[in-house]
Amino acid sequence: MADEQALEKPHPKMSKPPHIGKGPGRVLGTCITIFLLLIGVTALTLWLVYRPHKPQFKVVGAAIYELNTSTPPLISTTMQFTVLTRNPNKRLSIYYDKLSTFVSYRNEPITPQVMLPPLYHRKHSTIAVSPVVGGTPVPVSLDVANGLATDETYGVVGLRLVFFGRLRWKAGAIKTKHYGVYVKCDVLVGLKKGFVGQVPLLGSPGCKVDI
Repeated sequence: MADEQALEKPHPKMSKPPHIGKGPGRVLGTCITIFLLLIGVTALTLWLVYRPHKPQFKVVGAAIYELNTSTPPLISTTMQFTVLTRNPNKRLSIYYDKLSTFVSYRNEPITPQVMLPPLYHRKHSTIAVSPVVGGTPVPVSLDVANGLATDETYGVVGLRLVFFGRLRWKAGAIKTKHYGVYVKCDVLVGLKKGFVGQVPLLGSPGCKVDI
């Protein structure tokens, strides 16, 4: 009987269920989770406040000092464009670390690429740039050479001014990584054969900016 009573009597160590407590690993995991959530909320808040908007470009003036299509497949031209570029961000400035430009006609370059000096664009401001492009003969297709000569005869030439390079946004002491920028400005200019100098803009919608 004693043996049976001993078997029925619960073991002292098993009389209570094992205590389930918060070990160091669980506490550490909770702290890490809370920390990551705080970082995420902070990053989202900063992004909503400082999220960058694309710069804006618009051609407001053009001058053509040379346009020689008489020796195809080479053409030689020298042009200058006045472009207003606006930084719409109220809290972010823009650094253009590399920026180049060229002119194309019917999707074919008619000037060599020209590198512009580094450009710093203060927050919520507008600046003007006036790059001079061309000066060196460029090989083109016969279609482009004939098209330019024909348009010059009619007095209306459609051109595309292209900017491309890399930029960064800056907020205080923080700068973003580099982003590629590609800008296309389609313009119609009034040009009579043999005319040299400032030409009227017959059409100049806002430029398309891709980041």
